[in-house]
Amino acid sequence: MMAACTKVNDMNARIGEHETLVQFRISGDFERPTFTRGDLSADGSAMTDLWVFDFIDGECAQSLHLTPDDDGWGTPAMVMSHGEHNVCFVAARGEDPTLNEEEMTIMWSIPKDAFWGETTLNVSQNTTPVSVTLDRIATKLRLLATDAVPANASVVAATPETWYYGVNYFTGEPSGEQKKERTVTIPASYAGTEGKLAISFFGISGSAEWTTDVVLSSRDAQGNVIGSATIVGAPFKANRATEYSGRLFTKDGQMDVSLNAAWADAYTGTW
Repeated sequence: MMAACTKVNDMNARIGEHETLVQFRISGDFERPTFTRGDLSADGSAMTDLWVFDFIDGECAQSLHLTPDDDGWGTPAMVMSHGEHNVCFVAARGEDPTLNEEEMTIMWSIPKDAFWGETTLNVSQNTTPVSVTLDRIATKLRLLATDAVPANASVVAATPETWYYGVNYFTGEPSGEQKKERTVTIPASYAGTEGKLAISFFGISGSAEWTTDVVLSSRDAQGNVIGSATIVGAPFKANRATEYSGRLFTKDGQMDVSLNAAWADAYTGTW
């Protein structure tokens, strides 16, 4: 599995006697009634990258990377040799994706929504288009500050003790564990409001639930901390939003439960 994939560039290349052009039709938790170019999206946001990896006997034989402007977006095709293949797919919209063929991972500087899937097929001259369902491998932390936002509040920062920034494209399992601060700028219009400041962070997860502590803080424009809180043992899993609410700028907050209906039932709690 350490062999480098051959990059697929020309789908109009000559097809050999023991090869077939195989087309894949992507489906899953996407808002796409038909397989048309440019509508590979979820929750109203379009994916920005689609990868296809063709494995033969556990080794990557070829790979394909498409963006929305490419022909075949949403319906990729590969010239494949006759015989058994395991084909893996990743569709995502994270920032600065980096492919590591040696470790078989895709890493993002900022992960966002992401999906993974695989299919096993025996390619022959009679192979017809193959439908593939991708499952969400993203998780999400949503934070709601229930107390009034001070006028000098500039950013909200969250630092999970454990957070995953990549995926193993062969197994679909999370990779790239990092402890890194994530920040969101607070718009000036939120000053003085209560229960309206909500922020979200995406990460990558497997289907098994895992937990981590999260340190929260708010800072002014000079970097001075003006509010903080700690969440202990926040649980995460793929295709589920974990939602916490509480007072960030004062203490003794009360529970405020909400659900994200577009995903699986959210886990909610207070800090």
